[in-house]
Amino acid sequence: MSKRTDSNLYTMLFAIGMVLVVGTILAFLASSLKPTIDENKRIEKQQNILYAMGVNENDESSAIFVSKENVASEFSKYITKQLVIQGGKVTEDQKAYLIDIKKEQTAAKEGKERRLPLFVGEKDGKTFYIAPIRGKGLWDAVWGYVGMDANMVVQGAYFDHKGETAGLGANIKLRFFMDDFIGEHLKKDGSFKGITISKSNNDPKNIDKIDNEVDAIAGATITGDGVSAMIKTELRKYVTYFNTLKTN
Repeated sequence: MSKRTDSNLYTMLFAIGMVLVVGTILAFLASSLKPTIDENKRIEKQQNILYAMGVNENDESSAIFVSKENVASEFSKYITKQLVIQGGKVTEDQKAYLIDIKKEQTAAKEGKERRLPLFVGEKDGKTFYIAPIRGKGLWDAVWGYVGMDANMVVQGAYFDHKGETAGLGANIKLRFFMDDFIGEHLKKDGSFKGITISKSNNDPKNIDKIDNEVDAIAGATITGDGVSAMIKTELRKYVTYFNTLKTN
């Protein structure tokens, strides 16, 4: 007697079998690839942090990270402290760079105390404070790392995105945009103001560093608004800590 392969029972059992097989394969791949994925995340975050304090391999126009081979040693060399600010308390944590900002934002929306990582670096006799930030662009998430001095004057910045429009909003990760932030003041008259990506800035060479504005990217208004909101909302959370620092 031939097997019936067109019955509902056979179809159901076959589907269940395929789900189990595929699920097992995917679980195995996820488990086996996890160390590589985690290592890539570590490298990327350390590269971003170093970039924001000016430790990179930039040429005249391109943004180039410290190489994967050198990033661990460079991170150890330049980053002197990794801090976590939570509920008014500041603690040191050598794995603060692994804190997931997206998860912390979600936790804060649920009423939990958010952890704010902050990285302290030393280079050429100067102290840098690098904060990771995350927000929403036109299509999806935008994020970045902003390096500051003790007065919350920007010393460097790196921005990235998940799905902004190529040639428009995606340009937030290009040198011509990121470099404009260097020297910009986040405070004005002692109060936190942030930095606005402005279409009416009228300062194309970005000479005025105390106007709390940089020029917008043409055709990327919503992405620019998202970056502005991200900077103001996220970096404001660090003001209390910076107010404790002795400044000139």
